[in-house]
Amino acid sequence: MQLSVIIVNYRSASLIGECIASATQFESARNFEWIIVDNDSADDSKETILSRFPFVKWIAMDYNAGFARANNEGIRQSNGSVVLLLNPDTIILNDAIDKCFKRFMQSGYVAGSVQLLNADRTPQITGSFFMKGGLNHLLPLPYLGPLLRKIAFAINVKKTNVPEAAREESVDWINGAFLMVKKAAIEKAGMLDEDFFLYSEEIEWCSRLRKQGNLCVYGDLSTIHLQGEAINAATSTADKGYINLYDKKGLQLIVSNHLRIRKQFGVGWFLFHLLVHTAEIPVFFFCSITDNSIHLRNPFNDMPRITGFTRNILRLWELAPLIIRNKQHFYKML
Repeated sequence: MQLSVIIVNYRSASLIGECIASATQFESARNFEWIIVDNDSADDSKETILSRFPFVKWIAMDYNAGFARANNEGIRQSNGSVVLLLNPDTIILNDAIDKCFKRFMQSGYVAGSVQLLNADRTPQITGSFFMKGGLNHLLPLPYLGPLLRKIAFAINVKKTNVPEAAREESVDWINGAFLMVKKAAIEKAGMLDEDFFLYSEEIEWCSRLRKQGNLCVYGDLSTIHLQGEAINAATSTADKGYINLYDKKGLQLIVSNHLRIRKQFGVGWFLFHLLVHTAEIPVFFFCSITDNSIHLRNPFNDMPRITGFTRNILRLWELAPLIIRNKQHFYKML
């Protein structure tokens, strides 16, 4: 077996069942090593999955280890020369895994992916480019973000992502929902950083893989990614994007994004982002009151979001000394 497919499970047995079923309708799937790493789901996931797919190798973590640590354990116990990190909420189309693998093995790329699609088959951002200092992480901010976006368009700043990949598109980093990597590159770049619990870990990892070679997205191959289904089911949230900065999921996003910036770009850029996020609090408060008043709405409509955002930034300040020192710490906020 040259390819090991690794799926991390946390109470996602139904999604994983659909994912593996979509892949095993193609004969090529018999040639892959299938590994499920369970993050202490404490449910009937193992029985449910293994009853349908007895060929799966089951690895049990004794705690909710998150994305990076669970995938690293899967990589350690895998036998393939190439690993595919695959999200539970993916549906494989047109034998995409095997086609990607064969093309990838014949290439000089160290990591690759296929074009991810939404459920309605519209393209989903799969490959992206690094922006200096991770400035794109400022774009979700409620009022400063849109202002920065307008400035970026005005001065023709290079786009940070590939909306829809061509047949073969070279990128800086790849969405972790479908991320195929050669073990030879992992041996040099290192594994996923285990300080991360969830979010941004694949970006930081790709920044190290990128030093070993190029990464690509094969745009003529595709897989459906039901974005956010797995994490939303586990956390009982409805938001599927990455712009929610106001609840516990938002706290995890904020902390992971800042952690990634510290690791990839250094202390200076981390402090810059911390200060801009802090400055957003009064901007958010006064601009929301003004905006709501102008549109004849309750001036304090946004107070729950403002309060949640403020709480998350205060928590980030508490963690800042740890992040700055960059010593090993598990940043689990969920």
